[in-house]
Amino acid sequence: MPADARSTILAAIRSANGHATDLRFAESQYANIPRTYTQDSSLSREEAIALLTERLIDYNAQVVPCTAGQIPSAIRSALEHHSAHRILVPADFPSEILPGALDVTTDNNLSPTELDRFEAAVTLCTLAIAETGTLVLQGLPGQGRRAATLVPDVHVCILRADDVVATVPEAFSRLAPNATQPLTFVSGPSATADIEMTRIKGVHGPRFLHILLLDGAGANESL
Repeated sequence: MPADARSTILAAIRSANGHATDLRFAESQYANIPRTYTQDSSLSREEAIALLTERLIDYNAQVVPCTAGQIPSAIRSALEHHSAHRILVPADFPSEILPGALDVTTDNNLSPTELDRFEAAVTLCTLAIAETGTLVLQGLPGQGRRAATLVPDVHVCILRADDVVATVPEAFSRLAPNATQPLTFVSGPSATADIEMTRIKGVHGPRFLHILLLDGAGANESL
């Protein structure tokens, strides 16, 4: 590349990045971005839950509505369905909602090799987005770190119906108070297709996803 062209390109890059370290400038630019897209939904709570369920089932996930008192039996049913015996839970997971007589281990920064010993992970969930059929997990108590939900073959995720939002902007508004926490977005079980269009499950995460949709009295007290 001629020296003068190289200098011109580098000068343009320096000019574009001139305010890169100025946080106040970045915040003002962000605030001035036109937001003409839909940010709120007219869907009722019941309609949002129905849309989320439809999307998740379309992604080949299992959705099980349950009450607070049914959580232990619903967890057991999901695990037995896949003959999962070695179970991983995040730190500070509410052990009182786990069924008895399970081989449960708490994740204390286990290595990848150690994580590979487990057949299923059971976690809580921050929220779900109905339009995209997406679960959102944060690095918060009961939800765990990303690796702990990606390595085991089965992920059982407990979601409160009150934590279902309709749109992505609504989700980010809800996530803002903990914006510095790691986020994991899950839209169905892991699946990919190679160049021959052969669909393979479990390449980048769990092959099976079970969502226990918690509604009714006692939901907020249980989790």
